[in-house]
Amino acid sequence: MYSRDLNAGFSRPVFESRNDLKPSRLRHDGVQGQSVVAAANTVAAWLWRRASRVGKAVGIVVVALSLWPSVASARSAALQQALDTGDLLYENGQYEDAVPYWRKAVAFGEREFGADHPDTAILISNLALLYGDLGRYDEAESLHRRALAIQERALGPDHPDVGLEANFLALVYYRQGRYREAEPLLQRALAITEAALAADDPQIAGILNNLAMLYTAEGGYAEAELLYRRSLAIVEAAYGQNSLDVAIGLDNLGMLYYDQGLYDEAEPMVRRALAIAEKVLGPDHPSVAVKLNNLALINFDLGRHAEAETMFLRALAIHERTLGPDHPNVATTLDNLALLYGELGHYAEAETLSRQALAIYEAAFGPDHPDIVISLENLAALYDDMGRYSEANDLRRRAAAVSN
Repeated sequence: MYSRDLNAGFSRPVFESRNDLKPSRLRHDGVQGQSVVAAANTVAAWLWRRASRVGKAVGIVVVALSLWPSVASARSAALQQALDTGDLLYENGQYEDAVPYWRKAVAFGEREFGADHPDTAILISNLALLYGDLGRYDEAESLHRRALAIQERALGPDHPDVGLEANFLALVYYRQGRYREAEPLLQRALAITEAALAADDPQIAGILNNLAMLYTAEGGYAEAELLYRRSLAIVEAAYGQNSLDVAIGLDNLGMLYYDQGLYDEAEPMVRRALAIAEKVLGPDHPSVAVKLNNLALINFDLGRHAEAETMFLRALAIHERTLGPDHPNVATTLDNLALLYGELGHYAEAETLSRQALAIYEAAFGPDHPDIVISLENLAALYDDMGRYSEANDLRRRAAAVSN
């Protein structure tokens, strides 16, 4: 944590978590007869301290490619169609539209494989990941718990698939600010996968990245940097320099440097991450919005206000279109934009956006999430600038009560 003046607040860069764990969707590979999983998930922002106020990060979890045992021989045309349609919609960032198709896939899987089959657990986990992207955390947690229980019964407690599912459940807890519950699951996931897989397996890279994300949230920057660098080295060797996994690693490491005020190191990493994401996914994908938000924060801190505003607005439009107006990632960018407008003296606009962000967070997380503390502190700092000191003090008391 660092601060530059007495009116210090918090900033949260957009952070991307990688799930090299479970299939977020089953996609049949006709050549090898195997299922390939690749999915992107939004991650809740974590606490980042910055000078002047509090900026926030939006998160994206990307599930790196992993091969799963083929179930093609037992898969009906109806199940395959549901998977393929949902997958296509997901790839295009149409998360809400993908939900009914992956729900159908779970129902078909339960009929074809049985309710307690590992392949059914994969389908359940896919749907849970999608719910996580949409901010439906209670539903995501319930489904991940169910999938984990199936995997443990069917495969034993030390199977790599169990480690992957534990990682997914940990990410739900992370998004909700439940760090104490997330850490042992991530440690378990890492121990299982390191014992079962080669040291340079991309699945291990994903869990290393996610554990680093947790350490960052808790202020363990030195530990986080080591894990990020190890994870990035694995995915660069596995997928090449221009893969989405590399973009995620660059973005995460860059924002770790940002949080420490190391802008010269942070900016080129995040710019490169954005360029890769735009090339691979197109300009309007939620993962692109994550990197736009992060680069905007860097520009903001460097005084490039016009460039920061353009990027925040673009990120906001993408998030609202793909995730809906009440998603936590929308709130994150709204709050960041409010910080910018407050810095520029546009107090009325800043207050409106800040209050909107706070309302979204409270509806999504309840009253006790770290992001709510950040939003309360941001709004309090704005009221200080406006001379509304009594209201600012009330908000700080609320923030202190949540923190305690």
